[in-house]
Amino acid sequence: MEDSKTFASRLTSPLASKRPSSRLIGALGVAALLSACSTSPMGRNQLAFYSDDELSQMGKQSFSQYEQELPTVGGAQATYVQCVAKAITAAVPDSAGISDWEVKVFKDDTANAFALPGGYIGVNTGLLDVATNQDQLAAVIGHEVGHVLAHHANERVSTQAATQSGLSVLQSVAGLQGAGGEQVMGLLGAGAQYGVILPFSRKQESEADLVGLDLMADAGFDPSSSIQLWQNMSAESQGEQPAWMSTHPSNAQRMEALHDRLSEAEPRYEQAKADGKRPNCKV
Repeated sequence: MEDSKTFASRLTSPLASKRPSSRLIGALGVAALLSACSTSPMGRNQLAFYSDDELSQMGKQSFSQYEQELPTVGGAQATYVQCVAKAITAAVPDSAGISDWEVKVFKDDTANAFALPGGYIGVNTGLLDVATNQDQLAAVIGHEVGHVLAHHANERVSTQAATQSGLSVLQSVAGLQGAGGEQVMGLLGAGAQYGVILPFSRKQESEADLVGLDLMADAGFDPSSSIQLWQNMSAESQGEQPAWMSTHPSNAQRMEALHDRLSEAEPRYEQAKADGKRPNCKV
């Protein structure tokens, strides 16, 4: 394998200046991909073309579009959700670079929630019929925030841009109305309401489950409630995955993985309680 000086000299040779070879183009492409790699909290390599500022801008505009499409809910339900979300986000490490989170409750019967880059959380009223207490709701919000902490939106947008010719995410963000905007919203994780089925991969979902479990434990919520949540989800869907979870791990797979992780999450939960973190969120 040639050293960097030899490779650089080839770039400046007369022949190279006339027409770059396919080998050179391939090498540069590989170099670009390698420079755009990052690592998830679980040690998995990821593709990440976009900066945090770019993703935050996408998240902000997608959240604004969501607010235009669905009515928001105030009162006791909003206060309750915001209480749980505040406890979860308080446990987010400073290294995430998000100090303020905007939390809204949307009037929709779908048992769904999402979190977007830049610090935006949305919870549908339908979820409150399935997540029946603060700990179960914390499991969902922790999971969604886990997607943000694991940079899954960046990974999806980057992968889509790398594999689908003609897609310009940043151009689409400039105007989120129409199919282009809905595609961006789907990539960020907030597109299910618009019929844009671009779900996170099973690996990403499994990662978000585990990151979210640790996060809810650090916030003082009982991590074992995450298993009860998925039992409720299974009962709600009569044994089948809801449409918005069509490519997620099965409920049984999720519960098994969460159960295996409890040996790590429960000591964190006990430490959080010892530190005085005892959320008391009620509708």
